This record gives sequence, C-alpha cells and structure tokens, in this order.
Amino acid sequence: MAVSEAVVRAVGLEKRYGLRTVLRDVSFELESGGALVVTGPNGAGKSTLLRLIGGLAAPSRGLLEIGIERRRVGFLGHEPLVYRELTALENLDLYGRLYGVPERRERIGMLLGRFGLWEARRQRISSYSRGMTQRLALCRALLHEPDLVVLDEPHASLDDDGLALLDAELGTLAAAGKTLVVATHDPARVAALATGSIALGHA
Repeated sequence: MAVSEAVVRAVGLEKRYGLRTVLRDVSFELESGGALVVTGPNGAGKSTLLRLIGGLAAPSRGLLEIGIERRRVGFLGHEPLVYRELTALENLDLYGRLYGVPERRERIGMLLGRFGLWEARRQRISSYSRGMTQRLALCRALLHEPDLVVLDEPHASLDDDGLALLDAELGTLAAAGKTLVVATHDPARVAALATGSIALGHA
C-alpha cells in the first residue's frame, strides 16, 4: 500500500506583525486526502495559519512546505473576494478565466445550482444577503476543482439550508480524496471528516 505524501508540512511555524506574535511554534503534517480541523478562540491565529497555507502571507520563522502548485489551492477567508458590482455569473466567469477552468460555463452552472444560487445568477452581488454571498464565495473557492481546499469559518452567515449544502459538499470533497483545512468554532460539525486537529491558543 502506497504511503501518502504530505500536502502541507509545517515545522516551528511563526508569524509576527511588528512586535506582535500572532502564531508561535506550530508544527504538523497533513497527508493527501486528509482533513485538518483548526480550532481556538478569537485571536489565537486560526486565520493567520490558513492565510499562510493559502499563500496569502509568508511565515516570519519556521518551515512551511506546500506539496502542490499554488494554483491547485482553493481558499475561502473572511472576505468573500467577489466583486459586488458584478453578478454571480460574471464573478465566476472572471475567476474561471483566471484559473483556465475547462468547460467553465458548465462548471459554473453546476456550482450555482448546487449552492442554490441559480435563480439569482444574474443579480449583482450588492443585492445579495450575507448568506448568499458566502455561498458564492464557496463556489469561487471550489470553481477550479482544487486539490487542497482551505476554508476559514466556512459555515459563517449560512442559514440551515446553506449549512446542509456545505456539509454535503465537504463530505463529497473528502470522498473524492481532496485535502481539507478547515478553521471552525464548531469542530463537531466537521468531526466525522477530520483526520487531524490543531487547537491554537493565544500567542
């Protein structure tokens, strides 16, 4: 049986902003197809760790190895990273072009349908509720079928239907062998998928 390779490897990871240390001495390995759940109180460094993994920030000290191309990473942070003056279709088409998504129209239509946004696909995002915007942000993060999916509080702002859709999608991703990193205040929600966990404390 083949041994899984580490998709993410961190050793003594640290992040400082000026004199303030927001992440200190974090070490872990996440194998291909695994799911790492990151927990901790506000200010413990969860978002910082995920930004490092997603390539949006660089560590101040320590080693961080990502075993796949950065373009194969899907990232959802606290900001949805969608253009409010554009429609859902326009947003996803733009990102699809940037990522070179094959058959992007079909992929976009499938995701909008899966996340319950098809009927609102031609509305500007400025008219969306927070929950709808979060659903679209999830579509954006998953559009290019990434191998490593990094999600920071993905359940935030979702209603019951949205939560059920996301839970089902996470299960589908795990079953497909995708590697997941999820920061959450509700670890029980993703416990069935977790192959490892990190509990961060205040630095």
